[in-house]
Amino acid sequence: MGPLATAATAFTPTDVLVWFLVTCVFASLTAVALYRRLSRRLNSRLDAARSQLDELRGRDSLTGLLAGPDFEAALDDAVRACDQGTAPVALLYIDLDDFRTLNDGYGRRVGDAVLVEAARRLALSARGRSVASRLGGDEFAVLLAADLARASDAAAALLQALQRPYEIEGLKLQLTASVGIAVYPDHGSRPRLLRHALLAMRAVKLGGGGALAHYDPTMAVDVREQAEMLQDLRLALERGELQLYYQPKIDALSLQVTAAEALLRWQHPQRGMVSPAVFVPLAERHGLIVPIGRWVIEEACRQAAQWRDRGLRMRMAINISGHQLRQDDLVSQILATLQHHGIPPGRFTCEITETVAMEDTGHTRAAFARLKQAGLHISIDDFGTGQSSLASLRRLPAAELKIDRAFVTDLADNASARSIVQAIMQMAHSLGLRVVAEGVETEAQRDALVALGCDELQGYLFAKPMTATALALWADRDSEGQGDAMFRPSLFDATAPLALGP
Repeated sequence: MGPLATAATAFTPTDVLVWFLVTCVFASLTAVALYRRLSRRLNSRLDAARSQLDELRGRDSLTGLLAGPDFEAALDDAVRACDQGTAPVALLYIDLDDFRTLNDGYGRRVGDAVLVEAARRLALSARGRSVASRLGGDEFAVLLAADLARASDAAAALLQALQRPYEIEGLKLQLTASVGIAVYPDHGSRPRLLRHALLAMRAVKLGGGGALAHYDPTMAVDVREQAEMLQDLRLALERGELQLYYQPKIDALSLQVTAAEALLRWQHPQRGMVSPAVFVPLAERHGLIVPIGRWVIEEACRQAAQWRDRGLRMRMAINISGHQLRQDDLVSQILATLQHHGIPPGRFTCEITETVAMEDTGHTRAAFARLKQAGLHISIDDFGTGQSSLASLRRLPAAELKIDRAFVTDLADNASARSIVQAIMQMAHSLGLRVVAEGVETEAQRDALVALGCDELQGYLFAKPMTATALALWADRDSEGQGDAMFRPSLFDATAPLALGP
């Protein structure tokens, strides 16, 4: 028998069993040690997670600011402290203006990044002396111990912080904000404080945003009036209460009529003539501007066709809102209406405000491309009030700029206003754009604009907005030699080319 066989027989079954048991015990001890080590690590991570959850409890998941319930509790504590003789409590209600437009245009990821940055700026401003909260969407609140004067100063500082450009994913975005202020106990009891700050913020919104206001009892009445007016506005179209008035545009050299701008009016059965400055923002906020805009397009085209049938060929201009510009079927609707009434696209002007035109969003760029492809005449309205640059203007397929009336008002007496208007005209003409000045009310303004090289004028000096019938009668008298020879002869020539001259 060899040596290997002898060695093998040295291990008895008992030895093998003992070796197996020892191995099992060793493995068990190792497993227990490993389990304890993993358990300690897991418990440590769970403790950290619990700590984080405790820290985040009551916090907004996106911005990290205090969430609603905890903010309400902080407000309760501040009111109780005020009742015990400490400083008054001020509540600032903050809303980012036009955030929905930005969110729709650039997408939710960019919108969320803007909210996070806005929250960071609020938190920095609120550090150590106040509490900041996100109430939902693009609405925030800041709670601080302050009287109305100090609260107004704090609100002004917050506005300045929120209005700095937001640099997100290579974009430079500009936003304004509306701030409403309510102070306890001056502006109401604890249950009413948040609502009163909200009413003040909405009052700022109604005025165009980008400002602050403190609560006034009349604001609650305004809200009821707004609600009543909204209900009436929903029925205004079917009741035939909306009307178009027309204001002529005048050639600066010949002082003859070249076109007419359609201006929307609302003849309310009880309130009388309601200003578009009142009801148009209401229609935009509540989704009524699109159906109203469709009616304006149809009515303006119908009227232009009626004038044409009477022998008066006028270029027609309408105002297009930012909400309409974001509608995919806007251009197809305009073209279908023009075709139905036999009006060439080149004789139809779409006036779009500078603020809307400068929105560098996919919707805006696509809309302008479709307008250009359709051959429509595009005008940039209220120019000078926004943030246009030469580069951005070059990208727009516009045919003209309309200088905002704010620059025209001081033109005759203010050298700075003249310099601004001259610079706008030089820039526009270098790009091949015509320039229209609106709000011309004096001969001195007219003469200054003509001297500076303005192409067209519009304002009360020449004609106020009038009904279609009044304008047609004026043109008829002019064509018969009984008027002031304000209308170009070519406007009455049925054989003239469809495209109007400069």
